[in-house]
Amino acid sequence: MTVDFHVHSTASDGTYSPRELVETAAREGFAAMAITDHDNVDGFAELEGDVPFKALPGIELSIEPGKGFDKFHLLGLGVDPKNEELKVFLKRVLDGRNARNERILSNFARIGIEIAADDIAQYAHGDVLARPHFAAWLAKHGYAEDVKSAFDKYLLPDSPRETRCYEERWHPSQEDAFGVIHRAGGLCVMAHPKYWRRAWRQTGPEYADAERELARLKESGLDGVEALYEANTMEENVSFVRISNKLGYLKTAGSDFHGANKPNISLGMHVEESYIAPFMEALNMI
Repeated sequence: MTVDFHVHSTASDGTYSPRELVETAAREGFAAMAITDHDNVDGFAELEGDVPFKALPGIELSIEPGKGFDKFHLLGLGVDPKNEELKVFLKRVLDGRNARNERILSNFARIGIEIAADDIAQYAHGDVLARPHFAAWLAKHGYAEDVKSAFDKYLLPDSPRETRCYEERWHPSQEDAFGVIHRAGGLCVMAHPKYWRRAWRQTGPEYADAERELARLKESGLDGVEALYEANTMEENVSFVRISNKLGYLKTAGSDFHGANKPNISLGMHVEESYIAPFMEALNMI
């Protein structure tokens, strides 16, 4: 069966509208899909009419990674988009993102690249202005060959010092994020664990360390792991499935689809029904 529980729309940094995502998934015969935009659930609200598969409201949050780790992206799957506590929480997250964006604009001005706030805002289709929007502006205005080059030169923690405009932003604690998502009716799933440490991009994951921390996180409220991820190697898929099974986690599958902003990533993950059924059952999807 074909599913995808990690998909971005124009409500954050994807290039497909929510309706275009649904139409594409319908043509491909999807069984289920979650729209998981960064820091907001607005994309799901745009869907109107019948959706010919199980459509799930979701969100992707960048939260505190834990001691010794660098990046923890949390998927909140099955949340109630109308939950008031979730709305207040997301307002805090968005305020932190906007404060970071102002610092990024100042950094660009420091190196002689003047970007008007209103100009860059035109690249976002909603309230979430993210680094891919900066990268798109830079590519269009000749400061980089393409979006990837813009990230490499300006927008990563390890971009060259003389051109680095990257800024860190506020991250909610694990405890706060897990609690809000649970109280909004959702499940907490770690996205792409292969990126938990920056060094793993070169060395590959240290599975013993990942298993040890995932065991702790399960006690803290993490429900699942995106064990199947489009950018994983076969070894990474097998290893994260093994760890998830050992620790009793729910398992999901996601592409991290962004449309033209990540052109090498395709929409949809092909999985065995037996693999994804426990997760779908936990959300009353089957």
